[in-house]
Amino acid sequence: MTSMWGGRFAQKLDATAWDLNSSLRVDQRMATQDVEGSLAWAAALHQAGILLDKDHAQIAVGLATVKDEFSSGKFSFVPSDEDIHTAVERRLTELIGPSAGKLHTGRSRNDQVATDFRLWMLQNIPALDKVLMNLQSTLIQNAEAAKETLMPGYTHLQRAQPILLSHWWLSHFWPLQRDRDRLIDLTKRISVLPLGSGALAGTSFPIDRAFLVKSLDFSYASPNSLDAVSDRDFAAEFLFCTSMIGIHLSKLAEQVVIYTSGEFGFFELSDAFSTGSSLMPQKKNPDIFELTRGKSGTLIGMHMGLLATLKSLPSTYDKDLQEDKAPVFTAMDLLLAILPVITSALTTIIAKPERMRAAIDPTMMATDLADYLVTKGIPFRETHVIVGKAVRVAIEKGIALNELPLEAYQALCAAFEADLYQLFDPMKSVEKRNTIGGTSPQSVKKQIKQAKSKIKGE
Repeated sequence: MTSMWGGRFAQKLDATAWDLNSSLRVDQRMATQDVEGSLAWAAALHQAGILLDKDHAQIAVGLATVKDEFSSGKFSFVPSDEDIHTAVERRLTELIGPSAGKLHTGRSRNDQVATDFRLWMLQNIPALDKVLMNLQSTLIQNAEAAKETLMPGYTHLQRAQPILLSHWWLSHFWPLQRDRDRLIDLTKRISVLPLGSGALAGTSFPIDRAFLVKSLDFSYASPNSLDAVSDRDFAAEFLFCTSMIGIHLSKLAEQVVIYTSGEFGFFELSDAFSTGSSLMPQKKNPDIFELTRGKSGTLIGMHMGLLATLKSLPSTYDKDLQEDKAPVFTAMDLLLAILPVITSALTTIIAKPERMRAAIDPTMMATDLADYLVTKGIPFRETHVIVGKAVRVAIEKGIALNELPLEAYQALCAAFEADLYQLFDPMKSVEKRNTIGGTSPQSVKKQIKQAKSKIKGE
């Protein structure tokens, strides 16, 4: 089969230029979508009276055969296949003869590839959503298993206030929910049909684009043909979504790396999700989480790369847009590889409640002391200073804040009474934080219920 565009040229394309120009290595992943789009286009041509019954029937049967060959792995590419579109048309021609040449009537590879790409994303995003939801389910399970286990909460990686481990697990659930919400919202903008836009100006044939929308399960047809063939906002937005997923996974991974270190010892990883050292026999490394942290940078880089490609394209379709699919496919592959492993690793992770409880310092209840004075009618700004001075006195004396004598407290503020020492119970500190979204056991139970509702799509 000759090239789709060779008639105007007296010479064949240079072999090295052909290799650079060919996109088959990347876009063959859209084989099924290309056949589906072609079937819909053939039906629209037939409906418009452009394809006779016989030609349409031949093309439909031939395309069904091509689709079966792709599904069964029997399809064979040849060196002349420039991209998936020419490969499908070449094989269709082999199967049914000259009638295959009528399929491309009124259609350009510009609107064809944009349609294939959108179809591919619409059909594959649900798989990404599913693995995200699986990770969310594991986080909920871990939160439920943690019950009322206490741990130190941190700001600036400094001990701040006691929290529940269950609350910490759920803190990683909600970013993933936002990621899923973004993907769902994105599908609205992907579900815009470019087919029928031609190369840039639309088609001169009376194609019913509303019929195409329904046939391919899109939401509506693109309103402007110039924009339709150049729009890759949906690809850039998808890469933003995957970058955010990567960032959220990296944040979780970073904390697991820290918390499994000997300095913290809050968690222990299963041997099945740890690696060793080639030199040091004692090492147990969290490589799975480090790889996750590293690949988040790759996801961000691909997003930035596509934005740089798109930033100054001068017209409707330019060959630069051939760079759109590789990062999208790679981002999808990375996340579909990472997420199940992270989910399994977190399913088998072992929490160390004793180490967590031992890391809770009495100083972490300093805010409770300040709040205690607020209940005595003293403005918080004053109580903050008073308690800060108490902390400094304890440091100077080399004792814990709960070991500071009552007289020392009363020297700083007469409102302190003997009941202040009850404030150093970390569980009581946690229980007081009972507002919506707080770390109290009651609030966390409500949060778990809310999280489960999200998983169910309620």
